[in-house]
Amino acid sequence: MKFGIVVNEGPYQHQASDTAYLFCKAAIAKGHEVWRVFFYHDGVNNSSKLTEPPQDDRHIVNRWSKLNEEQGVDLVVCVAAALRRGIKEDNLAKGFRISGLGQLTEAGIQTDRTVVFGD
Repeated sequence: MKFGIVVNEGPYQHQASDTAYLFCKAAIAKGHEVWRVFFYHDGVNNSSKLTEPPQDDRHIVNRWSKLNEEQGVDLVVCVAAALRRGIKEDNLAKGFRISGLGQLTEAGIQTDRTVVFGD
């Protein structure tokens, strides 16, 4: 099965990002494809390379970057939501790209299921 994922919550304010990441890892481990992860609303904060959690805490942004690097998962950040939160190309973490809502629509068309994490 081919999945599209939507993450609507930031990396440390809500469990949605952790759950979405773990879902992606589990789906891939079971032989499914995660075609695209679309970060929307506060979810765009998952893409900031300026994120520096304490040393003993998980680094959620790096987890997403590693998923892109190792599995080729397309990580798309909504341009309008990103600009509202001060996220631009120059502070985007590795593996993420900024684009519009058309990429979310395309994910809905190209995948078998779209799973949304967060409100």
